[in-house]
Amino acid sequence: MWLLGAFISAAFLGVYDVFKKKALSDNAVIPVLLLNTIFSSLIFIPFILLSAFTNVLDDSLFYVPTIGFEQHKYVFLKSIIVLSSWVFGYFSMKHLPLTIVGPINATRPVLVLLGAIFVYGEHLNLYQWIGVSLAVCSFIFLSRTGHKEGINFKHDKWIYFLILAAILGAISGLYDKYLMAPVSSGGLGFDKMVVQSWFNIYQMMWMSLVFLCLWYPFRHKVAPFKWNYYIIGISIFLCLADFVYFYSLSLEGAMISIMSMVRRGSVIVSFAFGAFILREKNLKGKFFDLLFIIIGMIFLYLGTK
Repeated sequence: MWLLGAFISAAFLGVYDVFKKKALSDNAVIPVLLLNTIFSSLIFIPFILLSAFTNVLDDSLFYVPTIGFEQHKYVFLKSIIVLSSWVFGYFSMKHLPLTIVGPINATRPVLVLLGAIFVYGEHLNLYQWIGVSLAVCSFIFLSRTGHKEGINFKHDKWIYFLILAAILGAISGLYDKYLMAPVSSGGLGFDKMVVQSWFNIYQMMWMSLVFLCLWYPFRHKVAPFKWNYYIIGISIFLCLADFVYFYSLSLEGAMISIMSMVRRGSVIVSFAFGAFILREKNLKGKFFDLLFIIIGMIFLYLGTK
């Protein structure tokens, strides 16, 4: 069941990447990111209030338990990690082709895999190792393809932004496992809705400060902000992807190394958009490399049967 949730989350993430690319086209990054955190918070604030002051959501998937300062500080830390990853990721998304950003983002599971093995002691079977190996190969091939588009991986700052976003995203994935794993398994046993609801609110607070201090005073000297409805789509599909992900991660037997790898299958959705809608370059080579990801996902699925 948790693996199915990972695949569903991946599909939502793919659409999220598409909306993000469209929202950032010729647009200011920081206001878009701020609005994303605001809309995401508005989605979850009603769940927090209804859970705290009524019995409407009791025993439902949307119930948000009340927590104290000791728990809030862990979620607060998660908001810093995720928002840092988003800032680097949004800037790189704006300046790089979608068919390059998606595959490089998909290297996150390799970092999560290493962390899951050394930190959590997870073990992979033969099918799962084959799936991971094929996915790693595809990431390497796709990264090399980027050179054909004149992107110098050693000197392009947006590539470094993207790599930093991937590293921080991997750290966030490992931290999620720690937050929501049962206490008996070495985790904190946090409720999934607590984590998703409050980290969105904390991100909105942080992003408001960034907006007021780093963008608004210099708004006439940088790229202007233009409203578009894709910004709302970013928040909706990200919240859906994270909700399914957190729910699946809370299920017994869920493996963060496999879930992270499957979620990066979202690159298939974003790749298709970049190929057929944005008409990006060097698609033949990229598509061949992308097949490694698809076959790798199949082996990961077989490994959980």
